[in-house]
Formats: sequence, structure tokens, C-alpha cells
Amino acid sequence: MKEIKKVLIANRGEIALRILRCCRELNIKTVAVYSTADRDLKHVLLADEAVCIGPAPATKSYLNMAALISAAEVTQADAIHPGYGFLSENADFAESVEKSGFIFIGPRPETIRLMGSKTNAKAEMIAAGVPCVPGSEGILPEDEAICLETAERVGYPVLIKAASGGGGRGMQVVRAKEDLIEKINIARTEALNAFKDASVFLEKYLETPRHVEFQVLSDGAGHAIHLGERDCSMQRRNQKVVEESPAPGITQEQRDEIGALCVNACKRIGYRGAGTFEFLYEHGHFYFIEMNTRIQVEHPVTEMVTGVDLIKAQIRIAAGLGLKKQQKNIKLRGHAIECRINAEHSRTFIPSPGEIKKYHAPGGPGIRMDTHIYAGYKVPPHYDSMIGKLIAFGSDRKSAIARMRQALSEMVVEGINTNIPLQRRIMEDGVFREGTHNIHYLEEMLEQWDKE
Repeated sequence: MKEIKKVLIANRGEIALRILRCCRELNIKTVAVYSTADRDLKHVLLADEAVCIGPAPATKSYLNMAALISAAEVTQADAIHPGYGFLSENADFAESVEKSGFIFIGPRPETIRLMGSKTNAKAEMIAAGVPCVPGSEGILPEDEAICLETAERVGYPVLIKAASGGGGRGMQVVRAKEDLIEKINIARTEALNAFKDASVFLEKYLETPRHVEFQVLSDGAGHAIHLGERDCSMQRRNQKVVEESPAPGITQEQRDEIGALCVNACKRIGYRGAGTFEFLYEHGHFYFIEMNTRIQVEHPVTEMVTGVDLIKAQIRIAAGLGLKKQQKNIKLRGHAIECRINAEHSRTFIPSPGEIKKYHAPGGPGIRMDTHIYAGYKVPPHYDSMIGKLIAFGSDRKSAIARMRQALSEMVVEGINTNIPLQRRIMEDGVFREGTHNIHYLEEMLEQWDKE
């Protein structure tokens, strides 16, 4: 057991505030790091200590490993929590944190490395018996004949994906044999530009899948549990907009079966901390796509239905306190939905930085608002546009949607544009309310909205 008395929070915004509140609850001191654009962030003002780590661009501040580690040294922190985004899934960062004598609140560097390569991760999951999307065995070679043969075996349409990245970059759908080689070359160029790695692989393209992911906790010493699944199918350009737990239409048998496979995979790779197994789900079948080796933006919906504080669990595991919960203690109760609130125009999606003149948070039974904003706060133009997450919990899905609609109608953010009108629209949508949407549905809904 390693005692954690002080945590450096290597992040910003709502997740940094979420980590700070959890540390306070555990009687752990906090160190906030901030760029020159972020000196007025709520968690910076609330932390026990705050250190400026550089100018506004993330490359010179939140992605500057040396600055983060020297901030931990100067403040004599015991551990570093990376949150999500930035360096949270960077194996080199995890390694240098540990080599510098600090505790990394996350998986071991070698696990991050293994699961960070989609091709290696897929091979590991196949070995663990986790169902995967049919595709190429590893990276596509330069040999065009082999590429054509692989695509023929998998069956068109196929999807070309970057081996080292995500967020939709380096992705190409190929519906016909004659387009394959050209699309592979385009994907390689995109992958090289975005991730400095041109390697791509090929998978069967599923036409109307849903995005369903399983939350796991594992102590790295042979004990692991899953906390059920989330549906994140409401997406625009591969970015999640609405998430919920449990996923509509998933049976307890399916949950037990896939959850157990994820737990076994954690034990197999010696996973430590919180993690998420992401799947595409179509016609009753699950297909593994990737693992996120960090806390997710959408973790609150799982917390609401299981009663487990995932950040607290991450800190406990990092301190060597293991997992208190057994699988039999995990019961999903009720339903939770999360709407991401972004500082952007709800129809053009153009980011909207600027000063928040007026802010009113919604309330009422089952409502949780995770945000760092306040009246007078200036949203900077340098980072992701998400300014908060509105979570609604109810006894069932219908009740959670009703509470979310009410909360969205109460919420006031003036001075900047937000996507609240879009979120209201989604909550009124018949297909969403039936729970029959897939990962392409939101794009279709937006096209329809444009025609009105």
C-alpha cells in the first residue's frame, strides 16, 4: 500500500473539478496545474496549490510532460491523475510519472501501450475470447494483391482505420473493389498527418450498429469487475453527444456474458484501474472495437445506476487498496442519461468561446450537473468545446428522459452559444425515445432539421 496524501490533477475543466471534489472527500490535498488561459478555472481557485505550467496552447502546457512532472516535484505530490484526453492514454507519460517516483492513477505503461495499438488490442481480445469485428490480421501490407484478397475475404463494405488513432481520422469506408487501394492510400496519409503513424488495418463495415461499451474496474492483481454497459450511439462525426446506462434492449444474459468476457480480458492483461471496452452492437451481436485505458467522459451515468464512485475507485486501486466490491454486489438500478453541453452553435457546430454573462444550473430529483462554468467565466478558444455534462436519473428510461427534458428547459447559459437546443431536440425525438437509434442516426436527424 502506498499512501496518497497529495494528488496533482494533470487536466482542466469539469473532469479536473470532479477529481478535486473526490480528493477533498478522501481528505487528499490537491495541486491544480493551469495554462495562462485557465487561471480562472473553478478547480484552480479551489485547489490547495496551483501551478502555471505554460502558455495557452495545449502542446506548451497540458501536453508538456516535463512541466507536469516538475510541478509534481515542486509541490511534493504523491500521485498524478490524468483525467481523460491530453496525456491520459500516453504510455510514455505514465512511464515517466512512475520513473520520477510518483504514482500514476491509471493502468501500467505497458498495458496502455498494448491497448493503444488497435491491432495488438484486437489480437489480445481474440485470444481472450472477446468477439471482434472480422477484418485483417494486423496492419495492411504494402502489397496491393494481399489487401484486395483480405477485403474480398471479409466482404464489402469494409472500413479502413488508422492503427494508432481515433476520433474518425484515418477512416475510410470502401463499398467497391475498384476504390480499395485509393482509399487505403488516403487513410494512410490522414493517419500519418494525425498520428505520425501511417499504418492502417481493415474491418468489416457494419451498416447500422449501435455503440455499446462496458465499464470495468480491475486491481491489477487478479480481481476485476464490470459495472454494466452504456449506450453512446448518439454521435456526430464519431463524437458522442448523448450517453446512457443501461443500454436499451440489452438483456441481463447478454450483460452477464459480455461483462464476464471483459473481466477475464482484464485479468489476462493484468489491467489496473478503470477502463472501458467499446463494442459495436448489431443484430444481437457484440464486436469489440477498442479499449479506453482511462476514465470516460460519460462515467457519471454508470455511477448513477451502480452507486459506485469511479474516481474514488481509481484512487483506491492506485494506492494499492484493491477493489472492495465483488461482482455479486453490482446491481444496475434505474436509468441514467447524460447530455454533453458544448460551447458551440447547435446547428452549425461552430465553437463559441467568450464570457458567460448569466448561468443557471438546473435542479430537481435525480439531476446532476458536472461543470466548471460560472457567471463571468470566459470560455477560452484553445480547447475542446465541452463546458459541462447534464445527467438525469430516473426509475426507468422514460422517467430519465422526462427529467432530462425538464432540466434542459430550466438550464440557462447566456453570452455564448450552446448545443442545449440540439439536446432538447434529441430528447423530443421519437426514434431516440424508442431507443431504436444507431450511430448514424444523429447525422440523419441533423439533415432533416436543416430542411425544416
